[in-house]
Amino acid sequence: MDDNFFEELEELLISADIGVNTTDELVTELRRQIKENRLSDPEDVRECLRNLISGILATNAEGLRLADKGPTIFLVVGVNGVGKTTTIAKLAYRYKSQGKKVLLAAGDTFRAAAIDQLQIWADRAGVDLIKHHAGADPAAVVFDAVRAARARNVDFLIIDTAGRLHNKTNLMEEIAKVKRVISREVENGPHEVLLILDATTGQNGVSQARSFMDSSGVTGIVLTKLDGTAKGGIVISLSRELKIPVKLLGVGEKMDDLEDFSSREFAAALFPEEGGE
Repeated sequence: MDDNFFEELEELLISADIGVNTTDELVTELRRQIKENRLSDPEDVRECLRNLISGILATNAEGLRLADKGPTIFLVVGVNGVGKTTTIAKLAYRYKSQGKKVLLAAGDTFRAAAIDQLQIWADRAGVDLIKHHAGADPAAVVFDAVRAARARNVDFLIIDTAGRLHNKTNLMEEIAKVKRVISREVENGPHEVLLILDATTGQNGVSQARSFMDSSGVTGIVLTKLDGTAKGGIVISLSRELKIPVKLLGVGEKMDDLEDFSSREFAAALFPEEGGE
């Protein structure tokens, strides 16, 4: 376990999209534990690293928050192209498959195509969609959706929002307005503000998350596109720097390719045992 070993480890961690600061902390702590526990076997060292990473992730780990009564409301935010609409469809499919009544709301009125796309996914998932015309006030759509959810005894209301560029202040304020509408109508609503992040964006996702957290009070993250080349190490930076739990992982294109996040399984997948995949 010489300096070359730790230099290679640092490169490995950074290439896995774990930020520089987090990498420094991990390597420093790993050095300490190797010395303290007199570790020399490579697999023991890998296991120690997995435990360190799992520990960071487990600190903020929690499942999806659900309503005690009435509809559970998820407000879904994120920039364009991260898989937001497909994630909404996967969530709808998950709960519909469990026998729950699900309603979607097309809060992205900025583009007519976004409404049409969500309608297609709603049809595939077998759930209803509340929508207005393109250019309508998103807060009005959400207001109608919340009222409809209560009237129809819906279990889950999942609300889409426009694909925000995270540096557009006026668009961020619109999300805050939508959130106020929900909180006025439903106690403790929205129960989750889920930020959808593309795992392939690497550390840029941290700055996206910080902006959305400031404007919309993000409560959880869904990391998408982990079926590609992305390592997903951004999860560790999000947990360490922003204390935002990752709650779900998108691992494919199929409707059931949505998994609950497990800190232990994720750490093991980042650094599998020798001979493993």
